[in-house]
Amino acid sequence: MTTFVRACGLSELEQNTPKRVELDGTPISVVKTEGEVFAIHDICSHANVSLSEGEVEDCQIECWLHGSSFDLRTGKPSGLPATRPVPVYPVKIEGDDVLVSLTQES
Repeated sequence: MTTFVRACGLSELEQNTPKRVELDGTPISVVKTEGEVFAIHDICSHANVSLSEGEVEDCQIECWLHGSSFDLRTGKPSGLPATRPVPVYPVKIEGDDVLVSLTQES
């Protein structure tokens, strides 16, 4: 059974603005974009920097340091220098609560 924990309130999220949260010691970036909410591991697979400090566009989050972008749905990089995906996590919304499961989708 998948266990979900509260990451933040839906009302706390701004469109296309990542919000960094930590769940059980795991850094996660929660993003509301294109009518959905996504949860992706907050550390870039190329450099040990926070993705939540980057920009979001077209369901991609860009690492602010070297410019690699990651698909918020799959975690796959869409450009160099990153070549490895980052984990994404299941999300569900209950009222104003954004719930995330640390079970990785990819």
